[in-house]
Amino acid sequence: MKKVMMTVLAIFATFSMGSAQDFGDHSSSTLTSKAWEALNAGDHAMVKAYTDKCIEMYLTKAKEMQAGLTALPTGSQEEVSKYWALNDVGTCLFIKGQALQKKGDKAGAKKAFKTLVDDLKYAQCWDAKGWFWSPAGAAKKTLVELEFETSI
Repeated sequence: MKKVMMTVLAIFATFSMGSAQDFGDHSSSTLTSKAWEALNAGDHAMVKAYTDKCIEMYLTKAKEMQAGLTALPTGSQEEVSKYWALNDVGTCLFIKGQALQKKGDKAGAKKAFKTLVDDLKYAQCWDAKGWFWSPAGAAKKTLVELEFETSI
């Protein structure tokens, strides 16, 4: 009886957690926006859900876009936004790394940041203040800090 009850509780918990996720239209921009909101709210479980879904759905396209570049795309917001998958997946890797770092998972954070730096270095993120910034550039700095903390 106890085993049956534990199974029922596990199924209920899984169903409850799954229903809390709202992937919206499943677009990379929606998933990225929701990941930012979850990070700002300190909801690490939702950060994981949104970033993992974005990475799962769009990583292949992001890598294709990355492969066609030799430098950061420049120009207008419209021009840079043509690399939507690269930008959103790169940003999600940065958000995921931030959440893992805040959660105390330094190894997981390093992995997310390293993937961003190694595989999607030309990703850019639009700042509401009116400019693009490089998640990979920020990830490099954080990786140095994490390596320094580990060596102390």
